[in-house]
Amino acid sequence: MTAAHEGLTVTHRRYVSYDHAHYAGNLVDGAYSLGLFGDVATELCIVADGDEGLFASYSDVQFRAPVRAGDVVEATAVITRVGSRSRTVDFTLSVVCRGRPDKGESAAEALTEPIVATTATGTVVVPAAT
Repeated sequence: MTAAHEGLTVTHRRYVSYDHAHYAGNLVDGAYSLGLFGDVATELCIVADGDEGLFASYSDVQFRAPVRAGDVVEATAVITRVGSRSRTVDFTLSVVCRGRPDKGESAAEALTEPIVATTATGTVVVPAAT
């Protein structure tokens, strides 16, 4: 366990399967990003406080670019404020690889510049230190 501190960061990468496409153009709904933010927040709480913690709220969520089936995304959580039991966390979901169906059925590319798809700020709560 690492003591919770501002700047503590955890990152997950995940391939977005075609099961998650809900809309034309193989678009994935915004709830997918929020689910990944919950996963990365859980690890952040474990690393920082030795407990999975509880997600209390979002104060801001911005859907900035589409996420599509076939993407590889990176979800990052950074502690920006430490209270006695609460942690304010900034989240970013970036697309780091994207399918290229225009170049072939299974063609894809690693992006030289990630696309920021979703950002959010949330609060997690952990048990009081003993």
